[in-house]
Amino acid sequence: MEYRILGKTGLRVSRMGFGGIPIQKTSAEETKVLIRFLMEQGVNYIDTARGYTVSEEYLGYALEGIRDRFILATKSMARTKEAMAQDIQTSLRNLRTDYIDLYQVHNPTAKDLQQVLEPGGALEALQEAKKAGLIGHIGITLHAKELFEQALEYDWVETIMFPYNIVETQAEDLIARCTQKNIGFIDMKPLAGGAIDDPCAALRFIALNPNVTVVIPGMATIQEAQQNLASVSNTAPLTDGEQQSIEAIRKSLGSNFCRRCNYCAPCAAGISIPAVFMMEGYYSRYDLKDWATARYNAFDKKASDCIACGVCESRCPYNLPIREMMKKAESIFGV
Repeated sequence: MEYRILGKTGLRVSRMGFGGIPIQKTSAEETKVLIRFLMEQGVNYIDTARGYTVSEEYLGYALEGIRDRFILATKSMARTKEAMAQDIQTSLRNLRTDYIDLYQVHNPTAKDLQQVLEPGGALEALQEAKKAGLIGHIGITLHAKELFEQALEYDWVETIMFPYNIVETQAEDLIARCTQKNIGFIDMKPLAGGAIDDPCAALRFIALNPNVTVVIPGMATIQEAQQNLASVSNTAPLTDGEQQSIEAIRKSLGSNFCRRCNYCAPCAAGISIPAVFMMEGYYSRYDLKDWATARYNAFDKKASDCIACGVCESRCPYNLPIREMMKKAESIFGV
């Protein structure tokens, strides 16, 4: 296993980490078996979140007795100091630990980020928890490139997590700037939320980028872990066949795949278009039907609220048929 230093945190992390979304559809015992296997293979980085239902709890159970073998990262969508402080305590209980190596602000919008940073915002709770030794480092996870660029200028940001894969390369320049500024870059959605069926060339593409500190594919079985490990550990240049496979995948997904750039906003009907498509992807590709449905149902505006004005399609840099995709999401979720 290759290891890298996670930017200014100084933490030594395995090149491949563990993404904790898919274990929601397994069990605590299955998670324990998987984590023990990953430990034996040298994987030492675990990513989860308060929003991943039972993921923290399953991992807390799985890590009993081996907590010190892992660098543990989680995140919260709390935006106020009080809510973030509560979430940190909840994460500590769930994960059965007295400290968390990396705690991240989870996917804020521009408005959310302003709230996080203002007096009484979530950053105050994170900084107090860091001073108290409850968390070791502070990071942020994002989906919008403009916020990625903004986050690079904050001195409190030690790590940035952002989607990067063979069909989402729009932030390569900013990923390189992470290296220049000694900010650890954590690559999420390496398989595009499950849209990429064959992980081999896709993961190799990512691992060959020296500016990616750690890649965290989601996995729920030892078979998936073995396949991911084999791909990331193969450091040979991409073959002509792999390059052709990558181009074929890009061509296949390029016409109907939401990259969550958010250029389609604002929606005239108030719909968060990328969020709808994200939940549809979790439902269809990750097989997290109940989890995705619950979150989708919590949206103020749903696919059925689309007025089919088409303005979003005129803004989409990828020319996605957003109105048709909205109809598909409505048919899947029933509203």
